[in-house]
Amino acid sequence: MKNDHYYISCGGTGGHFYPGLSIARELKKQDKDVTLLLSGVNSLSQSQAAAAYGITSLVLPKMPSPGKNPLRWLQFLWGLAGGFLITLVRFLKKRPRSLFIMGSFASAPAAAAAFFLRVPLYLHDGNARIGKANRFLSRQAKLLCTAFPAVNAAACRCPVLCTGMPIRPELEEKRHISRKEAIDGLNQEYGKNLSQDLFTILIFGGSQGAATLNKTLPEALKKLSGKSFQVIHLTGKGKLAETEKIYENSSFKYLLLESSPRMELFLGSADLVFSRSGGSSVAELTLFGKSAVLIPYPYAAEGHQEDNGRFYVQSGAGEMVSDKELTVEKAHSLLLAALDNPEDLKEKSARALKASYPGAAALFLEKTGVLPR
Repeated sequence: MKNDHYYISCGGTGGHFYPGLSIARELKKQDKDVTLLLSGVNSLSQSQAAAAYGITSLVLPKMPSPGKNPLRWLQFLWGLAGGFLITLVRFLKKRPRSLFIMGSFASAPAAAAAFFLRVPLYLHDGNARIGKANRFLSRQAKLLCTAFPAVNAAACRCPVLCTGMPIRPELEEKRHISRKEAIDGLNQEYGKNLSQDLFTILIFGGSQGAATLNKTLPEALKKLSGKSFQVIHLTGKGKLAETEKIYENSSFKYLLLESSPRMELFLGSADLVFSRSGGSSVAELTLFGKSAVLIPYPYAAEGHQEDNGRFYVQSGAGEMVSDKELTVEKAHSLLLAALDNPEDLKEKSARALKASYPGAAALFLEKTGVLPR
């Protein structure tokens, strides 16, 4: 089909990039031509990650989000102008059928080029609270899809629909992984002897880790005398050594890693999870049907991690505790309650599964008219 080419603007953080990459991979699976538009400090590594799946990228000039600082505004406008011209030239050479934007002000150049050429624009937001960039761009968009039911849909100027968080196919395919397969996979991958019969606690704070989780939870775990359990803890980059010191002389089994792409093994092994409530984390917890204690990142823009956590808690899947409230004593009481009430935990896990949106990438493409309904 003429002009059957799609562009996805997903530069910025991993929370924008990876859902965009998942949609791109679904497009490629459907034999559609797709190009990612990237901008930001991670553009090179993101471009390489996309290339590994045979997906092309166009790297645009870096630009910060506009703020109160006049210098930032100048940098933003300079990046906007440069990105607009580069994108416009590309669009004229290979005209898009649609432009998909995954949020972030880094998408402004592509949105401007789409507006100039009257290219249909569709948005996706990975949080329960639609961000400022998407709210602004909704004036131009035909549809805005969200990872979770939006708490501020009325602030948008286009229809809003919840289609779920596009998650990488490898993770989607493993959402029904058995506990045995997951534990065996961890033991083989990392040379451990974790048990299939022990209550397993998973702790992770996202790609950067979380200081509160890394410090508070090991201390609380060491106070659980007389309880049988094992721990898997992803500390975040550069946080492994300092966290290992806290775990020293622990009487329980534990596996500590900075990070790993094998989240299916960690989620498949877990009975209880402690994590931040970023959009991808909450979506993965529901996809695998895991009950969790969520600790929202306190400095997330407009408190959007609290909104994600509220969706999860209202689904009956777990609890939410503020970063400030997660003391050693509070963590200890939460752990005791979970260990003493395994049946309650199973019910919460079942509710988490009911709150999931499997196949979100394909559903997004269906609702935006790319795939047949």
